[in-house]
Amino acid sequence: MKTVQPIQSFDKIKLLADSRRMEILRLLMDSPATLTHLARTLKQSPAWIRHHILTLESANLIEISEVRKTGKVMEKFYRAKGGAFLLQEIILPKSKKPAVIFSGSHDLALEEIAEHLSRHVTMLSLPVGSLDGLVNLRQGLCQISGAHILDETGEYNTPTVRHLFPDRNVELVTLAHRTQGLILAAGNPKGIKKISDIARENVKFINRNAGSGTRLWIDAELKKKNIDSTFINGYDVSVKTHSEAAVLISENKGDVSIGLQAAAHQHGLDFIPLFEERYDLILPRENEKVLSPLLDYLQTSNFRSGLNTLTGYNASHSGEQIQI
Repeated sequence: MKTVQPIQSFDKIKLLADSRRMEILRLLMDSPATLTHLARTLKQSPAWIRHHILTLESANLIEISEVRKTGKVMEKFYRAKGGAFLLQEIILPKSKKPAVIFSGSHDLALEEIAEHLSRHVTMLSLPVGSLDGLVNLRQGLCQISGAHILDETGEYNTPTVRHLFPDRNVELVTLAHRTQGLILAAGNPKGIKKISDIARENVKFINRNAGSGTRLWIDAELKKKNIDSTFINGYDVSVKTHSEAAVLISENKGDVSIGLQAAAHQHGLDFIPLFEERYDLILPRENEKVLSPLLDYLQTSNFRSGLNTLTGYNASHSGEQIQI
């Protein structure tokens, strides 16, 4: 089976922006070909083809697969180094401050941290949920991730990180312990009291995106309580952040969601606590230098006192490293 090769170099992506080189590469993904074959297919001169072949070869996108001798002529067959190519490049701002990308589970404290550190580092957020954030970290699409994935053993994050990074030296640092529960409209007009109430016919539920730590908890809890998600009104309506869920409920576009107590408090909503979780930051150790302003800030009393102002946040273990 042929493989898909990721391309994360801007120079290579720029090289493939030339439609002629892209066409040659696509032909060589399908099957090996000589300069003559390519020239005939593309109705160009062999010299024109050779120029682009040398460029693709120097970028390590193609290689010689076979050399055949036909009479006195030696023919080189070229092939692409991948069955397909996945272009991955994030364009960062150009400034004197380093820019780092966070991708993972949405967290309210991180928003305040980014604002506090804005003089030293530009933090950019790509909220995709805990699981996809770790995948992005694995693929080099971000420098740091955040997760709150509860394993079936009852342990947070470490089993998942061990599984996804068996060959990488990564660090887990606890940001905070957070309280999650039922986010409800002010006054709780539907009288919702427990998780099973989200399956009532007159209740509209706002779900979280697949792969998020909250969604993983929701699905596990529904399975535990034998609640069929098809009977939940709004199960297919999902949002990427706790704040989005709270906003929708405050605008009467939903009756209940599961999320952070802090998000409910910020929007003047009712809240019923369900569980406390550990939220960790995950980063490869080679990124420690660029992330040192963030890691250092987690150790300060200023950070802890600010974190404790967020309802449902517990800073008693913030900044602690978790053994993987």
